[in-house]
Amino acid sequence: MVAAVTNEADVEGMRAAGRAAASVLEMIGEHVTPGVTTETLNEICHDFIVNELECTPAPLNYGGGGGGGQQPFPKSICTSVNHVVCHGIPSPGKKLKSSDVLNIDITVIKDGYHGDTSKMFFVGEGSILAKRLVQTTQECLYKGIEAVRTGAYLGDIGHAIQQHAEANRFSVVREFCGHGIGKVFHDAPQVLHYGRRGSGIRLEAGMTFTIEPMINAGKRHIKILPDQWTAVTKDHKMSAQWEHTLMVTDDGCEIFTWRDEEGTPP
Repeated sequence: MVAAVTNEADVEGMRAAGRAAASVLEMIGEHVTPGVTTETLNEICHDFIVNELECTPAPLNYGGGGGGGQQPFPKSICTSVNHVVCHGIPSPGKKLKSSDVLNIDITVIKDGYHGDTSKMFFVGEGSILAKRLVQTTQECLYKGIEAVRTGAYLGDIGHAIQQHAEANRFSVVREFCGHGIGKVFHDAPQVLHYGRRGSGIRLEAGMTFTIEPMINAGKRHIKILPDQWTAVTKDHKMSAQWEHTLMVTDDGCEIFTWRDEEGTPP
């Protein structure tokens, strides 16, 4: 079984959770400045999620992402800086500096439904390479979204993302993928960010999943740090990620985590 909405209450629940998650990213941007610690960003987001939105931060104490023996994730958000691909753990010892690039990944639970989204931030002025990587990665997300519609295939999404990334001389991380989402945080199907057109399962209206490409400036290979969560590029080169939660519709999709700053959805 794959994650899907089955009634209007499910759709409204996913919309509300998506709006809540998006609002955290809209709120936190002004706090991403040189000198701030990733732990401070975590505390600000946690307070906003719990006290303002009356939601639950899904990552806090989550332990289902890496197999046997993995420690629960200890924070409410993921903060992935520079060569960190994903699942960076906020820390009081990690101060952001000018020229850093940062991904903040937010997942909230509202009335039992999950909204999952991430965004890239520049700390000060980004380098030419950083700007190109971040923009290309966002374009990869949008191209993946454009491939979604009833009757398309999961492989169509991965193909669109891989083609755009590699055309810009970047590489696609293969160890992590998008996922079904709804009342369960990580559900079927797995949404690969590379692949062949026409491969994988056929998309049907009502399916709900994330698309969240991780694109590297160097080679695609990664490693997991001893904390059992933080994924980094093996060559220490920069990585970027953007993510949305969406629902398949007859003629495209509805993006639950869209932010006004993004303009018109693809």
